[in-house]
Amino acid sequence: MAFEYQPATQIGAVAGTQNKVLRNTYMMLALTMIPTLIGAFIGMATNFSFMAQHPIVFSLLMFAVMMGLMFGVSALRNSVWGIVALLGFTFIAGFFLGPILQVALHLKNGAQLVGMAAGGTGIIFGSLATLATVTKKDFSFMGKFLFIGVILLIVASLANMFFQVPALALTLSAIAVLIFSAYILYDISQIVNGGETNYVMATMGLYLDIYNIFVNLLSLLMALSGEKD
Repeated sequence: MAFEYQPATQIGAVAGTQNKVLRNTYMMLALTMIPTLIGAFIGMATNFSFMAQHPIVFSLLMFAVMMGLMFGVSALRNSVWGIVALLGFTFIAGFFLGPILQVALHLKNGAQLVGMAAGGTGIIFGSLATLATVTKKDFSFMGKFLFIGVILLIVASLANMFFQVPALALTLSAIAVLIFSAYILYDISQIVNGGETNYVMATMGLYLDIYNIFVNLLSLLMALSGEKD
């Protein structure tokens, strides 16, 4: 049986590259919060009357825009324009937070719920990112299951736009929090173990995890603890 020997310098170089990707990803992730907040403030000041009149059309339009921007980021990921596209994507994502933030802040305890959702999202991300980084466990085996889970989640969410079942909406939000929490483990593991070497794509993946956890956590808090005036 033949064994392939890897010099310590080569192993160190690989580890150094992975650490650099992880470091750049965290720096870029922090930077994406700026356009997200700007977009969210603009979204909160925007009149979404079209959404109120045509919620299904608006949701499908939002989904199409987000998917198009994601493909744009992916296509430009190896150039500086990839960073520009990523920041543009996070600005639009922040803008699309407008409707749910408007509803939340009209509740008596809305500001508290938004803070709780943001804090809960931060705790989930920090805990799972630390776990994946410290243990260096390979969570790539979860990739296919999580992808199937997201597809089923999207299909069920689209179906519930027509049926409007509150209990199903709550269940889907809870499932979404679990799926995207698991995706944090998967995405960090990909970076730590060399499966993802492009920090633009790594940042977009983690950003989507955080974004979806926040939105669905806020939805759950609003439904379970929201206090109307």
